[in-house]
Amino acid sequence: MPPPDHHKDDQYLKEVIPKRIQLFQSIQSQQKSHIQSLPHDPIKVVLPDGSVKEGKRWESSPMDIAKGISKSLANNALISMVDGVLWDMNRPLESDCQLKLFTFDSDEGRDTFWHSSAHILGQSLETEYGCKLCIGPCTTRGEGFFYDAFYGDLGLNQDHFKSIESGALKAVAEKQPFERIEVTKEQALEIFSDNSFKVEIINDLPVDKTITVYRCGPLVDLCRGPHIPNTSFVKAIACLKASSAYWRGNKDRESLQRVYGISYPDQKRLKEYIEMLREAEKYDHRELGKKQELFFNHPLSPGSWFFLPYGTRIYNKLVEFIKKQYLERGYQEVISPNMFNMKLWETSGHAANYKENMFLIDIEKQEFGLKPMNCPGHCLIFDHKVRSYRELPLRMADFGVLHRNEASGALTGLTRVRRFQQDDAHIFCRESQIKDEVRGVLEFIDYAYTVFGFTYELKLSTRPEKYLGKMETWEKAEADLAEALNEFGKPWQINEGDGAFYGPKIDISVSDALKRKFQCATLQLDFQLPERFKLEYSAEEENGIERPVMIHRAILGSVERMFAILLEHYKGKWPFWLSPRQAIVCPVSEKSQPYALQVQDQIVKAGYYVDVDTTDRKIQKKYRVLGFIRKTYCPTKLVIVELHIVITVDLGDVSVSSVSRSLQVREAQLAQYNFILVVGEEEAKTGQVSVRVRDKADHSVMNIPSLLEQFKEKTEAHQ
Repeated sequence: MPPPDHHKDDQYLKEVIPKRIQLFQSIQSQQKSHIQSLPHDPIKVVLPDGSVKEGKRWESSPMDIAKGISKSLANNALISMVDGVLWDMNRPLESDCQLKLFTFDSDEGRDTFWHSSAHILGQSLETEYGCKLCIGPCTTRGEGFFYDAFYGDLGLNQDHFKSIESGALKAVAEKQPFERIEVTKEQALEIFSDNSFKVEIINDLPVDKTITVYRCGPLVDLCRGPHIPNTSFVKAIACLKASSAYWRGNKDRESLQRVYGISYPDQKRLKEYIEMLREAEKYDHRELGKKQELFFNHPLSPGSWFFLPYGTRIYNKLVEFIKKQYLERGYQEVISPNMFNMKLWETSGHAANYKENMFLIDIEKQEFGLKPMNCPGHCLIFDHKVRSYRELPLRMADFGVLHRNEASGALTGLTRVRRFQQDDAHIFCRESQIKDEVRGVLEFIDYAYTVFGFTYELKLSTRPEKYLGKMETWEKAEADLAEALNEFGKPWQINEGDGAFYGPKIDISVSDALKRKFQCATLQLDFQLPERFKLEYSAEEENGIERPVMIHRAILGSVERMFAILLEHYKGKWPFWLSPRQAIVCPVSEKSQPYALQVQDQIVKAGYYVDVDTTDRKIQKKYRVLGFIRKTYCPTKLVIVELHIVITVDLGDVSVSSVSRSLQVREAQLAQYNFILVVGEEEAKTGQVSVRVRDKADHSVMNIPSLLEQFKEKTEAHQ
């Protein structure tokens, strides 16, 4: 099917793009001449293994060093790091330095690869549709990239993808180099004078910010970079979906369209990724949630979900799991208000930086806001009385309800909501306690994620360009975090310059059964909020007053989001300890129902979730019929239709009760009950149950005490 007709802005393509290229080339020529005039003194380049390579200042590039090591490395290295700063492979080195090289198998390499792929996508979109490009990063999930653009009246959909991909592959085939220039604010405004979105970005940049512009083929784009050497490294690229977006995430601004893409260095990996997406679609938490009657949402409360009885069982189990650990790990639970006067958020800084994401309420001519996070409220709790160093560390936990005014277009099932709860906690401690507290949080994370069956990666995000506080405080905090990570004993990486402005942090990304990555847990140091709220405690020294350090931490993160991740991770098959349907008792006849209810009562009193199948399955008085889609009866045959498969059972050869029993078991298996307990007259006489386990064909006969002991063992082992 050909893509719908669209109006291409020919003037934009014929005049704007050539003008940008001309300005880019003019500035590039001047900068190359300047670099050639500089002294090309010898420099020493130190590699991670300690070996030293020789080069020339303003002449040798990381690519030259890679070629000197091996042809294979030069063919696969995507990006470099020079003294802790990511650096284009073809950008000349400026002095003696330490050099690291990254391939696609590293986070740095993948992120750069996908960021560069976004430029290739942007080039195709701009040349094909004459749209005004906005931003095009790699995704925060770490899987692919997207580009936001303004198209006017054109609505993109999957019918456009073939032509978009064709344009992208054309750029790949041309082996377009990624070229970099540095420009002044005035030059940047001139280059992008025809794109109001880029102009707004430029005008908002700090005065002292170095502005960089990149070119690949006809695309000239405002970008801090860095990028892969050229477009030919992207051997496989595909569009995934198109959606709406708002400029700068503000629902009151221009409506944009976002195209998501994925790319790889070879077709095999792209094919594997597409297969993984197809597999993931089968287990989308929204569909599984409907099938298992766990939750739903309603247009009268968008972004806020209703949890049904079975879903509430899981939700509560997750909360109880964390709360039990709180008792063992020295946390104190608190409950804080849902709504605060905006003066609180002015003190914390959220009024200036987060107000548009808050729900605001006018009360008696004063402005209040529903809390989007717990930390300012916890500062008030800390400050409500005089504190002593003897009370520290103070670990304060809160499952309070949070509200964030997410744009309607960004709402995605349980993973992006407006109303949610976090297993939120804040640790107030002395600087000397940071290392031990951080290690304790890491051990908590490891315990929980091991129970869930996740693997995870750790990164230490260090001081960004713009930060608050003293340099020596940051250096001490980063050293404490690094030491805690080393003592923790798991592999970790440095994420240079990606810390929050108020303190360094440890980023934890988990991988589920489908090998998808998610950011759930949080561990951040904060020197800023204690300063803003003037928090103090009396020190050991007489009359000494000190300010605490605040550690923000969450293990599950949003309970709603973790619920969704686990539902997909387990593919709808909940482990027994977390399952909302731990067991069902299936009586094979009406005579067995009283005993089935007795069994249920014993199991419920032991603290487990158990249902009883009391469905009336009689037709006339002679036959028992079970059907999944429709039921058909004839005098000599029993016909059962299940998911388009027709099974005919000759009643002359098979007893009705045995058919009933097998179909009860099948129904229970499809409903994902962990244990199916079949009871008949024989079981009622002996006080036993016939036990079948989900997804297993065999069965065993057990008495109730033995069954409950098995349930207890599974619960304690989190199985």
